[in-house]
Amino acid sequence: MSEPATLEAPALKTARDEVYALPIESLNVARSALFKDDAIWPYFERLRAEDPVHWQPASDFEPHWAVTRYNDIMAVDTNHEVFSSEGGISLGPSEEMIAKLVASGAQMTGGAFGGPGPNMFIAMDPPKHDEQRKTVSPAVSPHNLKIMEPLIRERAGAILDSLPIGEAFDWVDKVSMELTAMTLATLFGMPQEDRRKLTRWSDTVMSRPGDGVIDSWEEKRAEMGAYAGYFLNLWAERKVNPIDGDMVSMLAHGEATKDMNQFEYLGNIILLTIGGNDTTRNTISGSIYALNKYPDQYAKLRANPELIPSMVSETIRWQTPLAHMKRVATRDFELGGKTIKKGDNVVMWYVSGNRDDTVIDRPNDYIIDRERARQHLSFGFGVHRCVGNRLAELQLKIIWEEILARFPDIQVLEEPQRVPSTFVKGYKSMQVMIPRRL
Repeated sequence: MSEPATLEAPALKTARDEVYALPIESLNVARSALFKDDAIWPYFERLRAEDPVHWQPASDFEPHWAVTRYNDIMAVDTNHEVFSSEGGISLGPSEEMIAKLVASGAQMTGGAFGGPGPNMFIAMDPPKHDEQRKTVSPAVSPHNLKIMEPLIRERAGAILDSLPIGEAFDWVDKVSMELTAMTLATLFGMPQEDRRKLTRWSDTVMSRPGDGVIDSWEEKRAEMGAYAGYFLNLWAERKVNPIDGDMVSMLAHGEATKDMNQFEYLGNIILLTIGGNDTTRNTISGSIYALNKYPDQYAKLRANPELIPSMVSETIRWQTPLAHMKRVATRDFELGGKTIKKGDNVVMWYVSGNRDDTVIDRPNDYIIDRERARQHLSFGFGVHRCVGNRLAELQLKIIWEEILARFPDIQVLEEPQRVPSTFVKGYKSMQVMIPRRL
């Protein structure tokens, strides 16, 4: 098994050395390179300590308040009347960057800058948000999850049984992407042979040319066009022939959603794709990485598989698959001693709040039997709390039950390649090896 010292991004040491030499007002965590290099931690540490509600002028991204402490994030997240989602849930490009993007041929629709757009229920305020959310929530109800559990377990077992023994392979591609794509295709009522289209489209939404997913804006436009066309066809089909338990059918026939325009429908499809795909797949990958980085915790898990549910919650906290959410102030508001003005963008850095040592004991450590393991920000709070949180936990629980039944060890061979995104905090690839089966 890898020793903990071997798993640390090289850029992190440089960031630690440099961040405290900078003036506090110049700290900017909204840089995709920091996430790609896993070098964000000392930036957030200093902001939490010295400037937890930090004004960030326009850079590549629009100007915003960076909120980095757990309790301040909770104050924003649970107050939808003051902090609105109507302006979109992720940081958008600055005006200067928009000009550059347009000049380069970018399509300035949702996701043109590596984040989902505004035509989705999570980017709405009540009552419209509540009505649309209520339409799809039965798909991930406890009743429906109980029905889906044997199918998820069967698929997880088949994926794990197909893995090579004694040779390197990419865990992200072979396991994390595969299980989540299978589950999401089921929720959409799609043929399983189309499941990896969801992976590709989800990655395309979140990417810009040069990120390693698409090479040009023309390619992105073509991919997004294919994505839209596929789901508009599915929408038309489900209008006539609905399927029980399928989210497209629910949207096509729900009182609050059946008459929505195509942009709103596609916005909700993007939301459900990213919410059901990126978050769970990156937490599955994150669990393998974390257990290798903390081999004492891996040994503890092998010795006591009953810790799996607690380990799942700790992974979701420690990984934080969505790094931030944005809101817009509807009026002037005091937060952390700062006056947020009406119209200001406010960014809740969940990834930082989940490492706040004033609320969470030893937050940088991965502790699978942590007390109150579900005390994390990763699913959000208030009206926008993640609708599929129980499904995410269920998939992680099942995959680890099946892993422990098969393999005594899964070894991460080197630092993984991470996603260059300030929104989705995830892994592009992770080389692992399974020495033997049980």
